[in-house]
Amino acid sequence: MQIDRFGLEVKTADDAAIAAFEAATQAVAAHKPGAGDAIGVALRAAPDFAAAHALAGFANVMLARSETMSAARANLANARLGLARVGGSTDEASLVAALERAARGGLAAAADILDDRLKARPEAFLLAKLAHALRFMTGDTMGMMTSVDGTLAALPTDHPGHGFLLGCRAFALEEMGAYDAAEQLGRQAVDIEPEDSWAIHAVGHVYEMTGRAADGLAWIEARRPTWSNCNNFALHMSWHAALLNLELGRVSHALALFDEEVWPRSSDDFRDMSNAVALLARVEQFGVDVGARWAGPAAIAQARVKDATLTFAALHNLVALVSAGRLDSARDLVETLAASGGVDDEQEDVRAYVGRPLARAILGLADGGASRVDFEHLLRELPRVGGSNAQRDVFVRLLARLASERRDGQALETVLATRRRLKRDDSFVALARARFLASERRASPVSLVTEAPRLIA
Repeated sequence: MQIDRFGLEVKTADDAAIAAFEAATQAVAAHKPGAGDAIGVALRAAPDFAAAHALAGFANVMLARSETMSAARANLANARLGLARVGGSTDEASLVAALERAARGGLAAAADILDDRLKARPEAFLLAKLAHALRFMTGDTMGMMTSVDGTLAALPTDHPGHGFLLGCRAFALEEMGAYDAAEQLGRQAVDIEPEDSWAIHAVGHVYEMTGRAADGLAWIEARRPTWSNCNNFALHMSWHAALLNLELGRVSHALALFDEEVWPRSSDDFRDMSNAVALLARVEQFGVDVGARWAGPAAIAQARVKDATLTFAALHNLVALVSAGRLDSARDLVETLAASGGVDDEQEDVRAYVGRPLARAILGLADGGASRVDFEHLLRELPRVGGSNAQRDVFVRLLARLASERRDGQALETVLATRRRLKRDDSFVALARARFLASERRASPVSLVTEAPRLIA
């Protein structure tokens, strides 16, 4: 057995394979490109390297499409074969066991397996980073915090993953609304590990949620040399910059970022889609015509109407279809969400509790359906779709719009009060109330442009 630089115990004795695997782990930690290439190098040097096969599998799980889940199951088969042929460490066996659950849709169950192993070997950094990512995908803020706290408490400060895990903890603190602590720890993480774009991102979230748009934009732009070299996480950081520009009334800047950095080309990655959809939806809420920009995301969503692998992704696809006026396809996607999942598919619970009713509400904005909407239930269960509070805000905003269009002032105030628990009131709140007053007067929504001229800059 050998222990790699990041503390993972592995069976292979091939130095070249271990060095390549360490490079893949570094890329995963820093959200840099090259993890896939490094895994390929490791497997060419050691074809039965179980941990490398498992990491490839987790990369496919996190793409969360039907075909990538099939690829993850193929990676799982190779990892099992590696264990059977040459054996493996307990760390590797835990990775493979976790992948087995994740590849069947059990993301939280997979994270539990990784966390159990971390109790015995907290120095196995890769397990902690993967568990954090899986819990983020399931919206498990408390799980993110508990997992990283347990690992950090037992991890030496000179461990190469220490700074990255501080960034994970900063993000968990931010999602819990502990903004001062999150900002302080996020800055500390960046000082310790300058390549930690996740920590940069965590501090950016703090600025957005506390209404400090100018300071947030300055923070993100000052660190552009770091995050612009990331994988598609760079597109997400540009999304944050666009949101902050939008809040500052710089709509033209936000749309320029959309064209050049957020959606520079079509992408079937659900993370890129969520960036594009959420930004365009926000811009339109301020009465701005986004032109033909919905066409690209809607085309991607059109090809995904039969894919509900991840509820978070499917709901963003639905918003794209509704916004582009492709209502027949939107109805097809709602029907897909209504279908039952597999026996080990945790997303079936997510679809049942929040995905289906929220999908019907979103579709109802366009076709007048969704006669009954339980706003309190949707708001309470919304974190289960995964992602961050900032990402889920697109759905909160749509619920506010639905309440306004139904002239339901109580529902609107419920939505805004729920939002206020985590995010300081921003320009959207004034706009939502203006929209409600416009609906009360039976006024055209176009009049909202004159209600909020500061936003149309």
